[in-house]
Amino acid sequence: MKKVLSVVLGTSVLLAAGCSKHDAPASEQKTEAGLQKVVLASTGSDTDVWKFISTLPETKKAGIDLEVKNFTDYVAMNNATANKEVDANAFQSYNYMVAYNTESKAKVAAVSTTYIEPMGIYSSKYKKIDQFPNNATIAIPNDAANEARALSLLQTAGLLKLKAGFNPIQGTTNDVVENPKHIQLKPIPMATAVRVKTDVDAIVLGNTLAMEGGLNVLKDALFYEPADQSTKLYVNLVATAAGRENDPTLKKLGELYHTAAVKKFIDEKFGGTKIDVNKPVSYFTENKQ
Repeated sequence: MKKVLSVVLGTSVLLAAGCSKHDAPASEQKTEAGLQKVVLASTGSDTDVWKFISTLPETKKAGIDLEVKNFTDYVAMNNATANKEVDANAFQSYNYMVAYNTESKAKVAAVSTTYIEPMGIYSSKYKKIDQFPNNATIAIPNDAANEARALSLLQTAGLLKLKAGFNPIQGTTNDVVENPKHIQLKPIPMATAVRVKTDVDAIVLGNTLAMEGGLNVLKDALFYEPADQSTKLYVNLVATAAGRENDPTLKKLGELYHTAAVKKFIDEKFGGTKIDVNKPVSYFTENKQ
């Protein structure tokens, strides 16, 4: 596990502490209209989706008054969720959640699946993967889960080979066993990723950050992940504090995400880059699709 996640966990506690903490989970609170108050943390394009969901008549019909809070720090979101300062969050993939739970005393758990956004390889200098020169520098995420995911993608693209039994959640650059082009892997904070895109030969980006930089993974990436069983660990989810994952009110959030109105909104706003995945939570650990 990368030490950087531990560092971020420590510093992000301060950010999370700044949130207003409920005396009881928000879903136990009722509004004047008799709706159950639910506070959900999210970030970037996901915030846009959940704010749209909060306006739907289906949400009110489900008995939910949904408040969406925008965060800029991933670990702070999980800290706030685990500590019940917010009821749930929607930003992370399954493998990121596992990495967080490995490092943190506080735990979060999956409520429902939402979508998968393919991770892609982008370059301002080259149009094809096979054009990368020897000693090319490729920037990859420096948080544990996304670093392992990026390395898996680079292997699928044929740029390097990872050791047998590579851990798709905790694997690191130390697990590279073959690197025929002597690719220089440069782990960087993903918050700064788009800004350094022109400073390196290529960069591996998750789709949320790519979109914030004006990129569409299906059109602009030189290579991107397939959306199938092989990438199920990268499916995004709604998460809550461990022990609350079967809360019937929170389960309704997953149902709302997969409504026709939301699918239409996502397709129109995000160019097909958020691929709907409506599976039970057991999908992450089962052997078959």
